[in-house]
Amino acid sequence: MKQHIYWHTTVQMPGDSNLTPIPSKVDAAIIGGGYTGLSAARTLAKSNLKVAVLEAESIGWGASSRNGGMTLTGLKPAMQTVVKKYGRERAKELFQCSLDSVSMVEKIVREENIDCGFARYGHLLTANKPRHFDALKGEVDFMAREFNHDVRLVAPGDLRDEIGSDIYHGALVDEVSGGLNPAQYVAGLAGAADRAGATLCARARVNRLERSQNRFVIQTERGSLEAESVLAATSGYTGSVTKKLQRRIIPIGSFIIATEKLSDDVAKELSPKNRMIFDYKHFLNYFRLWGGRMIFGGRAAFFPESENTVARSGEILRREMIQIFPQLKDVKVEYVWGGTLDFAFDQMTHVGEEDGIFYSLGYAGHGVAMATYLGATVAEAMMKGNIRDHPFARLGFPSAPPGLYDGRPWFLPLAGLWHKILDWVE
Repeated sequence: MKQHIYWHTTVQMPGDSNLTPIPSKVDAAIIGGGYTGLSAARTLAKSNLKVAVLEAESIGWGASSRNGGMTLTGLKPAMQTVVKKYGRERAKELFQCSLDSVSMVEKIVREENIDCGFARYGHLLTANKPRHFDALKGEVDFMAREFNHDVRLVAPGDLRDEIGSDIYHGALVDEVSGGLNPAQYVAGLAGAADRAGATLCARARVNRLERSQNRFVIQTERGSLEAESVLAATSGYTGSVTKKLQRRIIPIGSFIIATEKLSDDVAKELSPKNRMIFDYKHFLNYFRLWGGRMIFGGRAAFFPESENTVARSGEILRREMIQIFPQLKDVKVEYVWGGTLDFAFDQMTHVGEEDGIFYSLGYAGHGVAMATYLGATVAEAMMKGNIRDHPFARLGFPSAPPGLYDGRPWFLPLAGLWHKILDWVE
């Protein structure tokens, strides 16, 4: 397997050969050049504000161009859990945000003419065990009753209409979800922010951030600037510059393999309706087709990407893929890569303001659509001065007990073992 991001072979990513100079003063500085930062920059620039996006690597370098490309409804926790924790009305508000996030991606793709293959393919949640399917039966009634949202069951005997595997015990379909090529999308979003008037600064890692009276002084590795407001849009790469936020975010690795191009017959057998597919497990797998290839990902190793974790994860994912699809046992896996996701301790997404710095963090694998949506809506709240009224700002943003976590996730092997135990127990 080649350690290379397959998505990057399908598009010319925003280059950094001619680096844009760091402006001396801006209205808003955004740390992070992924979905959140670029969506926020587009929104702010369209309101005639002077905006600079400060990205440590190249624009779109992080998880925004490395993920599975799924634009999903819902949140990381099950909506029944969200209702129990936050109440019906708050849960309905948050779920509506997830629906609006998919619609926003669809709207931006259309308005900005982004060629990224977005379509409402729908998602398929597969039951690994019979008791999982029993839980999905209750989910259909619950979603219709509480959220007026239609999902439907696929009985075990009908699964071949949805997936070319006999390993599962039924599934649930949500037709509202979509999919796209994430690298093409983030490149297109960067172009949209640039056309709106935002200044995109690659290779501009922020080394220091200080507040001086009513302005921020930001030191990057390519120069300094002043900004009236700052948005931290750093997701799984949140660092010590925003230390309080770093202590609330757990960076977790997620890894993906891409096969060689399959025949049309095999591809149609594996996924007849081209769904976004993920399973019910805690140590989950997620997969879909793109360009005739099987794109297969999962939490093969919880630690963030490195040469060793990527190589090891590639072999684990290949075994998982063949267990689900034995017909791929002789198919070559051409690419393997990893990215780093941002999990909060409660697995919820959070927005707000900390020490005068705005933030949107904790997508937990649901960032393609939600980061786009929150980048735009947090930008609007920044301009209106009402960030506390944002639905995701009223949840409470937990952190670890003092002294147990400084942003370095020493406990990830234990977390991985715990998730495996939960899957075994279930």
